[in-house]
Amino acid sequence: MARQNKIRIWSEAELIDTFGLQKIKRPTPLMQEWLNAQTIFNEAEKTLIQQLCNEALENIEAWAEEDLKMNFIAFVIRLAGLKATQTIRTFYDKTIFATVEGIFLKTTTDFMIAKGILDLAKNPYFHFQEYKREKDPHGDPMAQLVEAFLIAQEINKNGKPLYGCCVVGRFWYFVVMEEKNYCVSMVYDCTDEKSLQQIIAILRKFEEVLLTRLID
Repeated sequence: MARQNKIRIWSEAELIDTFGLQKIKRPTPLMQEWLNAQTIFNEAEKTLIQQLCNEALENIEAWAEEDLKMNFIAFVIRLAGLKATQTIRTFYDKTIFATVEGIFLKTTTDFMIAKGILDLAKNPYFHFQEYKREKDPHGDPMAQLVEAFLIAQEINKNGKPLYGCCVVGRFWYFVVMEEKNYCVSMVYDCTDEKSLQQIIAILRKFEEVLLTRLID
């Protein structure tokens, strides 16, 4: 198929159909291992998590994109310890692109962890895609995440799995992609304190996965 220069807005179903993907809803071994993450919170972290839950419960239905990022997601990322190092960089609103099976794909990830230098992203490992509002009827954040995975596979060319997270209002889904298969977790409600603690534990677990399995 010839390369398409025009940027296309894909739906999840179109990506599945075009690239021969399979969506798996029962946890694969990699997904189950990730979701079984455990962590210990100190008292200050527990207090902050409780505050975040209370604020989200009251306001998340009305939060617009920037409200959700600044009032909630930024704190979750900080609590999860997803931070830059000398060789692993964190990127916000980063545009990535590649030609996959003859088709040009281009998307912007809300948050990405990648091997890189300064503002240069080289090998993407983790993508975080969030959606403006719980009740907004437009957009397909899961499609954006899957498209980012396809682009990352083409960039990395190493056959290793990719990890990510998709957020729609209060609802969080974790995703692992292996070759043509992507597994989507059960939903986690971030307005529930126990669920939010597990969300953070899962995100913290990714650092171990990154350092032991993904980085060459």
